Amino acid sequence: MKKTIVLYPGLFVSHLVPMMQLADVLLEEGYAVTAALIDLTLDQDAALAAAVDRVAAARPSVAVRRLPRIQDPPALADYGEALLWYFEVVRRYNERLREFLCSLPPRSVRAVVVDAPSVGALGVARELGVPAYTFFAANASAVAVFLQLPWMRAEGQPSFKELGDAPLEFHGVPPMPASYLMRETLQETESELYKATMDAMRRNAEPDGILVNTFASLEPRAVGALRDPQVPPGVGERRTPPVYCVGPLVAGPGGAGAGAGTKEKHECLAWLDTQPERSVVFLCFGSIGAATHSEEQLREVAAGLQKSGHRFLWVVRAPLRGDTQRLFDPRADADLDALLPDGFLESTEGRGLVVKHWAPQVEVLRHRATGAFVTHCGWNSALEGITAGVPMLCWPMYAEQKMNKVVMVEEAGVGVEMAGWERGLVTAEEVEAKVRLVMESKEGEQLRARVAAHGDAAAAACKAGGSSRAAFGQFLSDAASLGRV
Repeated sequence: MKKTIVLYPGLFVSHLVPMMQLADVLLEEGYAVTAALIDLTLDQDAALAAAVDRVAAARPSVAVRRLPRIQDPPALADYGEALLWYFEVVRRYNERLREFLCSLPPRSVRAVVVDAPSVGALGVARELGVPAYTFFAANASAVAVFLQLPWMRAEGQPSFKELGDAPLEFHGVPPMPASYLMRETLQETESELYKATMDAMRRNAEPDGILVNTFASLEPRAVGALRDPQVPPGVGERRTPPVYCVGPLVAGPGGAGAGAGTKEKHECLAWLDTQPERSVVFLCFGSIGAATHSEEQLREVAAGLQKSGHRFLWVVRAPLRGDTQRLFDPRADADLDALLPDGFLESTEGRGLVVKHWAPQVEVLRHRATGAFVTHCGWNSALEGITAGVPMLCWPMYAEQKMNKVVMVEEAGVGVEMAGWERGLVTAEEVEAKVRLVMESKEGEQLRARVAAHGDAAAAACKAGGSSRAAFGQFLSDAASLGRV
């Protein structure tokens, strides 16, 4: 009877991809891996469904099982907030997950690994006597913040919204402005969204362990804090469960993006082949981030790139203008002539390339011609930049990306901040100045050297005897010792 680890990825493409990289390591260690999936038609995210299909095709050794659809599934429109809806979906799917786990051969399941936002599913594994772990597709600093945050604000104290940009002190993390803390979910303390999110964060201390997509030398302060039994502070007998830094779990060439899986070489890679080494600035903001730029912002970026004189590769999506369904429609291409300044494409022809909708980010970052990366600070993108040794220009937009920016700029020193993002507009002058800083200055050379050193450390961490490989082995050993089935 083969030892089996069950992965429960949830409904986020950005979490699915590193969880499937986790599956690869488990397979190498001789485990069988099963991925249990919530019905992907619930949120009508075609990108997620396509990513799952590609992942399944690329990993035939991973058993992908779609859980049966629940009766009367909750409608997103009835909840208003996507996260509230998601928590309810997870709750209602607990019975389906329980039925699935019970259908597997007795004593075969050694652990269940749940995507962190699906923390509401932990009780299912615990009821069945199976060790239960959470997986954070985030950095150790974010995990440290999430573990401490619910215990920071006592009744009657100012809300995070009222605190504004006042810095908050967390153990193991640089001072963090209150406004950076997931403003979309934590600003209104009386809202159902705030209460549900805080409840989920309190439950982060419940699993048998936490797997984090980072490596120890990248965030030594945060990793040290997570190993402190007094974190989170002041919560009686509750202690932080063991934390295993098992990253970087980064997609290989092909990835799982909107255009991945095609055999033809993408036009931008052919164009990069004709460019000098480390000469191109790559701008890519993720599937959501790119579509949130206003037309005014796109024109400012264009003007800044034009004035900088540097070569560039820029992925552009049409602004949403309130139509969120455009995020999931691969046909919603940008009209570049209408969005960009008159004459921009003609005047930059040869030294610049604008790509609609999507580009193969991993391959672009690893290409010899790529010299800098303007990023929205999604953690997957940050790790892809680090492992490729490419310095980053940090432009956070939503969720925990603002916290990621602090880690990238102040803690790890792998990027510089693009000023103006917090006011909703990065000017052409700022784009030009920061591109020149990274590509031309002594400070840029030092930044590139730091990123390269972290990239070497990331590679070493994943090899036999490296910190991440050792942490992974410890996770498997601890799960075996906890076996309760």
